[in-house]
Amino acid sequence: MSDLAAQTRKGLKWSAIERILSQGIQLGVTLLLARLLGPTAFGLVGMLAVFIAISNVFTDSGFTSALIRKNDRSESDFTTAFYYNIAMSVLCYLALYISAPAIANFYDQPELQSLLRVLGATVLINSFALIPRVKLNVAMNFKTQAKISIVGVLISGLTAITLAINEFGVWALVVQSLLQASCTTFLLYIFVPWRPRNKVTKSSFKYLFGYGSKLLISGLLDVAYNNAYQIIIGKKFTPAVVGHFTQANQLASVPAMTLTGIIQRVTFPMFSKLQDSPNELSMSYRLTLKMAAIVIFPLIVGMGLIAQPLLVTILGREWEDAANLLTVLCLGFMLYPIHSINLNLLQVAGRSDLFLKLEVIKKIIGIGVLLICLPHGVLAMCIGLTATSYFALILNTYYTAKFSNISQWQQCKDLIPIWLSVIISAIAGYKIGLFWEGQPWLQVIISLSIALFGYLFYLLLAQRTLLLKMGGSLIR
Repeated sequence: MSDLAAQTRKGLKWSAIERILSQGIQLGVTLLLARLLGPTAFGLVGMLAVFIAISNVFTDSGFTSALIRKNDRSESDFTTAFYYNIAMSVLCYLALYISAPAIANFYDQPELQSLLRVLGATVLINSFALIPRVKLNVAMNFKTQAKISIVGVLISGLTAITLAINEFGVWALVVQSLLQASCTTFLLYIFVPWRPRNKVTKSSFKYLFGYGSKLLISGLLDVAYNNAYQIIIGKKFTPAVVGHFTQANQLASVPAMTLTGIIQRVTFPMFSKLQDSPNELSMSYRLTLKMAAIVIFPLIVGMGLIAQPLLVTILGREWEDAANLLTVLCLGFMLYPIHSINLNLLQVAGRSDLFLKLEVIKKIIGIGVLLICLPHGVLAMCIGLTATSYFALILNTYYTAKFSNISQWQQCKDLIPIWLSVIISAIAGYKIGLFWEGQPWLQVIISLSIALFGYLFYLLLAQRTLLLKMGGSLIR
């Protein structure tokens, strides 16, 4: 257990370094590109996001999760998954290439045809990176992944900025995606000395597909649902409106996805190793949950708090309409890491069937909410998306309780005080910051300072023991 704890701490450290640096650089690049290119360019790429995302889900098919979960994985398992991933990526790219004219006609945006055919190549490139990345995740070697990701983000980001300055428009975003995928894949094969050696075996495929197929279906549902808003907004509104939603959604998701990526990559293999020790698993799970909440809740709510002055100051007035969307979406995305940690337990327990069942239920409810909110505009759709996130948490915690010693009520008791302290501190900061409404930078500084002071006061008063544990883990 001590070896696993040490390995986990090291994994968390390097996973955090990789995610924070790479996502921080990516965010900086995105903000600069948003100022250079404007909402329309981001809207056009946003319209294609769902098709690329669906292709990536098909390419993976849940095989990577199946490999990480399996403790007695063999070379045949890796080889089988490798060739399957590549074959699926080829089929997906062909589907994208053939359907590109129809997709362009659907949105009534002719330029989407060539954009999709080029951008779709990222699906092919990324398929080669899946197994080397699994190898690193299984070994909990996040230091190497940190180096690879940061180099890829830097090279692709600087290239995209150069293209944007030279008026390449939306193609700067396309080249950025292609170059990042290419750099990452190339470096993975330099750092990971793995090549397919064994043959594809029926037994390996049977296990991988048996476990992964449920994750494939749930992944498709998740991607289709999460991108349904961009499809509908793209069909009903202008590319600029899609750009506002896409940028608000991306900004709200960055801190959530960053922390989730840090936690999920480390806790999934860690929880998998503890699956035969229920008490230790529950203790690790509960501690992870509270640590995630303490960090992510204030980060995302803080962004929502300063959305309007932040967007106007950094991106310009043409992005001001995205501010209210960003504030509302932040309230929903603050729960994203909590969802992820809960669902990790279902995968560790081997209940990919229940994982799928949950996704179906949540998506049916979400689609119903979407249809109700659709006639009332984009802001109402964002409110519906956020409300659905809170209902989904109730479902996730209910089923997770069946595979741990932690009841749904226990999770609520752990999370609600942290949530309330963040919301109350944010409201206080917002109200006081309104006195400097005409001075955006000063408003941002004062609002955040007041909110941060209130939240830190709560932590020192009520969560001192947990803070000491977190500090001790970082020091070791």
